[in-house]
Amino acid sequence: MTEENKENTAPEQKPELQQLPAAHKFLVGEKMGMTQIFDAAGNLHAVTVVQAGPCRVAYTRTADKDGYQAICLGYGHKKEKNAYKAELGLAKKINSKPLRHLKEFRVADLAGAEQGQTAGVERFAEGQYVDVQGVSKGHGFSGGMKRHNFAGGSASHGASDRERAPGSLGSRRSLGRVLPGQRMAGHWGVETVSVQKMKLLKVIPEENLLLIGGGIPGATGSTVYVTLTNKKVPAPKANKVSKNKVKADAGKAKPAAKK
Repeated sequence: MTEENKENTAPEQKPELQQLPAAHKFLVGEKMGMTQIFDAAGNLHAVTVVQAGPCRVAYTRTADKDGYQAICLGYGHKKEKNAYKAELGLAKKINSKPLRHLKEFRVADLAGAEQGQTAGVERFAEGQYVDVQGVSKGHGFSGGMKRHNFAGGSASHGASDRERAPGSLGSRRSLGRVLPGQRMAGHWGVETVSVQKMKLLKVIPEENLLLIGGGIPGATGSTVYVTLTNKKVPAPKANKVSKNKVKADAGKAKPAAKK
């Protein structure tokens, strides 16, 4: 093969994918675990590491056609042999592998949102507050003390079989049944849990990582949804200067000598 033919057979560069407008602040990600970081002031913070994106816009919902407005983001990929035909068709439309996780986010404005766009962590900034939703860890069938934090019964006077008993169940015996909602032993965990107004301490765009202050629901490797909070966030605190320091600084500033 000649040098000229080698140049002609060089692979073409793929065009860069269009970005979802930064006004839409939501992402689908994966909980990676927890660690600790120091801020600029030297304070130590416990953070949860979330790998969010890059996500793809799988489709959009419009009010005229679907009755509501939403943007569906897809995160992660699965093998084609494990995908349904509908998933394969959707992947073909956006020129991607079959998406593993799909999540619709309701929006008030669809301006600039189109199928096939990408969304990354760049849409968030350090210091913003976000809401995180996930599925809590499963604990199987648990007793009343573990599930509801009961104190347990007395361990004295021969009550060896009542130490972890839940206590009385039928406060109104005339009904002949246990009332609904009674706290008893049963399945614990695997519930959708949302934690609101968590501070975003650090954003690492090179690795698609979000470092969120505090703990979030779910086990390591579970899927989480991150959205910009609509709650009232605290105003940034101004550095307080003590009165003694103000007086000391005033004493140091001497007026210029007159000629």
